[in-house]
Amino acid sequence: MQLLLGFLLALIIAFLAYKARSLNKSGAAAAALTGAIIFGIGGLSWAILLLTFFITSSALSRAFKKRKAKLEEKFSKGHERDAGQVFGNGGIAAVFAALNYFYPNESWVWVGFAASLAAVNADTWATELGVLNPNPPRMITNLTKVVEKGASGGISLAGTLASLAGSALIAFLASFLTDNWSIFPLITLAGLAGSLFDSLLGGTVQAMYYCPKDQKETEKHPLHTCGTQTVHIRGWTWLDNDWVNFSCGAFGVVVSLLLLGIF
Repeated sequence: MQLLLGFLLALIIAFLAYKARSLNKSGAAAAALTGAIIFGIGGLSWAILLLTFFITSSALSRAFKKRKAKLEEKFSKGHERDAGQVFGNGGIAAVFAALNYFYPNESWVWVGFAASLAAVNADTWATELGVLNPNPPRMITNLTKVVEKGASGGISLAGTLASLAGSALIAFLASFLTDNWSIFPLITLAGLAGSLFDSLLGGTVQAMYYCPKDQKETEKHPLHTCGTQTVHIRGWTWLDNDWVNFSCGAFGVVVSLLLLGIF
């Protein structure tokens, strides 16, 4: 019965998100699948964490839209998430929800699940709020190098604080829902670490392209916003932003489980 109710709830939320243009058709289908696993196997507490990530990230993507409009050329996709983005952000969380079926009430499963969402939430908050900072970011691999707002690998104090807040929100809920406050610091740190790892990949091995017409670096491929074909300039061609987001969540999980084992 819980599986059926979970699937119905996920379907309703995916449909509403599609109508609100937070998801496109493929994104809605992917969200229904991941949501069904998380809601149906995990239950209410697991659903709350996922919905917190989805609602806050969608709201921030739409907030200050005019101020962020000129930065759209930097990012590979818009605010309507597709299947790749949904699986990139929620795929690991769905895996841990599935593991909960085989290892019910195990703390490491819950911590891994929460850490994966803390990491992607931290990354989203850093991206959406960090670009509003009046000061330009600096490259994570060379903190003396100033880069354009929205550049992959760029970090700032404002963005890092936003990342920490996004991670702490998920960690707070994960602790509150289980009445286990000992996991709050490790999930918070794991989420922040995942976000910084995302930036490190973005500044080193993520596939990046160049628009010869606008003379700008971008994640967009094969066509830039202006319609010009972009040229690959660095990074692994297969490592797009979706895989970077997936790696962000995975790194958060690894850090959280290491900290759980140590402490």
